[in-house]
Amino acid sequence: MATMSSRIVIGYPNLKSQFPSVISSSFHFLTPKKVSFKPTKQITLKGNAGGNSRFMVKVSSSPAPEFSTNIGDILGEVTVFTASGQPVLFRDLWDQNEGVAVVAFLRHFGCFCCWELASVLKEAMPKFDSAGVKLIVVGVGTPDKARILAERVPFPMDSLYADPERKAYDVLGLYYGLGRTFFNPASAKVFSRVDQVKKAMENYTIKATPDDVSSVLQQGGMFVFKGNQLLYARKDEGTGDHAPLDDIFDVCRRTPVA
Repeated sequence: MATMSSRIVIGYPNLKSQFPSVISSSFHFLTPKKVSFKPTKQITLKGNAGGNSRFMVKVSSSPAPEFSTNIGDILGEVTVFTASGQPVLFRDLWDQNEGVAVVAFLRHFGCFCCWELASVLKEAMPKFDSAGVKLIVVGVGTPDKARILAERVPFPMDSLYADPERKAYDVLGLYYGLGRTFFNPASAKVFSRVDQVKKAMENYTIKATPDDVSSVLQQGGMFVFKGNQLLYARKDEGTGDHAPLDDIFDVCRRTPVA
């Protein structure tokens, strides 16, 4: 585990100075043989679209606030920024009547696991496009940090947005904190993808990390919307605990696109 611990320290030097005792002992318990993963539960919300249609919403089995039926409207009022620095409301990112969108929230633009996720999503974009689904990727940090990721992964800038104050993350109640970032057993999932992470980090630079060191404690998640109606929600339990894309594709396949 020393190797993984050293990578974390290299990735977050400022965090090491603020939490020296925590970082020095981090990840010693995250050996895969000791990890057990909690199942997810499902809830259903009744929606208006399609008469009696029902929308499946997946949430973590850990304590989490329930998503209200108008969460799409609330999120729609949040302002994020394009990678070029232009402010834009969430509701303007896709058709709020019938458009289907997959919204992926990265932890932050300097997270190496998020570079891996961005690489995976980029490879999946043709599949989303052919299904008429819009892919939107949001990360914590300023637009200049987003551009670093976009240029080095690379990732299409017109699908990448910055949320420097984590406003959308707060609206959705995405997890935040030292324990979630470094000590959650779900973070051990990254060990099964070491080769993919290494490949995604070929052009990695720590310069993409937010200047506000507290931002590195933010976790991400994955959401699917049809118009402003939430169809699927999954909050990352820990670092690198990304939603299975097969689940996302399954929701998209079962969702008619206008």
